[in-house]
Amino acid sequence: MEFSVYGVALIPLVTAIVEMVKSLGMSKRYSMIVALLMGVVFGVFYIAPYDLKAGVIAGLVLGLSASGFYSGAKQITKRKPKEG
Repeated sequence: MEFSVYGVALIPLVTAIVEMVKSLGMSKRYSMIVALLMGVVFGVFYIAPYDLKAGVIAGLVLGLSASGFYSGAKQITKRKPKEG
């Protein structure tokens, strides 16, 4: 299994899909589950289509990375209240 640039490019794609599903009315608390499921789907069918275990592991990495990518970006863009 080779996790190339194309595999890494799936992280923002998974993040965007999760955001799209949330905008359609899904509760935010299910976003990590959707990210993991989408990651596993991409991992099994795109990254390692002939090795199920490798695809699931790569998919979990994708899903966890995508959910961390979103929360990290959210923290960076969050405004801090002015002091004093």
